Amino acid sequence: MRVLHPGYGDRSRKPSCFESGAIRRGYPFGDLREPVSMHRIRFDRGEHQARRKAGEWIMVETCYIPKDLAEALRIRKETGAHPIAGGTDLMVSHRRGTGVVPKFPWPVMIITQLKELQKIEEEDGEVSIYAGSTCHEIEVAELVPYQVRKAASLMGAQSLRNLATIGGNICNASPKGDLPVPLIMLDARVELVSATGKRQMLLDEFIDGPKRTKLQDDELLARIIIPQPKAPFTYLWYRKIGTRRANAISKLSMSAAATVDTHGIIVDFRSANGASGPKVARSRAVEETIIGLSVDRLAERLPAFLDAYDVILSPQAMPQYRRSSTRRMLEFFLSEVSKRPDTTIIE
Repeated sequence: MRVLHPGYGDRSRKPSCFESGAIRRGYPFGDLREPVSMHRIRFDRGEHQARRKAGEWIMVETCYIPKDLAEALRIRKETGAHPIAGGTDLMVSHRRGTGVVPKFPWPVMIITQLKELQKIEEEDGEVSIYAGSTCHEIEVAELVPYQVRKAASLMGAQSLRNLATIGGNICNASPKGDLPVPLIMLDARVELVSATGKRQMLLDEFIDGPKRTKLQDDELLARIIIPQPKAPFTYLWYRKIGTRRANAISKLSMSAAATVDTHGIIVDFRSANGASGPKVARSRAVEETIIGLSVDRLAERLPAFLDAYDVILSPQAMPQYRRSSTRRMLEFFLSEVSKRPDTTIIE
């Protein structure tokens, strides 16, 4: 166990003649120091003791651990308990200070053990990522599209990716969330289940704003469904800009894809931006201005396209930085597409 801020014991005690080491070296109180463990260090010991006496040391009043999805849906309907899997977002959002465990104001339901929510599969040409799948599992799953795997691989440290789930990252609905960006670009849908049935909607519609979703009080997010494009993408690109290379929250992220036929005509183009507004920014109307063009004409239409794309970005989200960075990233991707490189993945 690591030692931090060593203190001192009783200085009035006279050292025994059998004690050695620090005493012989001229440090009379060296052997009397008492190490303080890193474990449970608190920023204010008095405040912590007051909270504990007041009964605030308990993290949750009620915790449910269902055995299967059916039981989880019943508990959700009857109690409105909030689901928690990896907890990497919830534990941070409810922290109360250094060394003081988070406290949840509502009952929680642990769903980490639900096997029904822990799989990745393909059916009828669509990839389903169930809500309990971790970022690491997504990162190494070959069924998952490239941009989603890339975004998952850049989410914090390995220890976080081993815990964080795709369901939590989506339901957290952070404007800077990593996984919603490529998923919205790919027209992903979410499936919401309850004790009375299920429903689906586009992920872009499910996320209603910052920290807001259309999840009902009796529902759970079951899976994310990624449809196959009409034609395979010719070029794929994902870029995340952060303060540093690892463990950084996105300052800006972009996912883009394009399909170019044998005649050099762009038959499909998609682009989505994260951390550029209250939710992921994507405009299908702006994308349509590129579709149907020859790659040879991209250079002349690029300024008008960038100006149109500029409109969908939030004016409150650091406009100068994010707008100029978005323009440069889009310009880079489309310039690479116009060159028609041999590689599918553009770095």
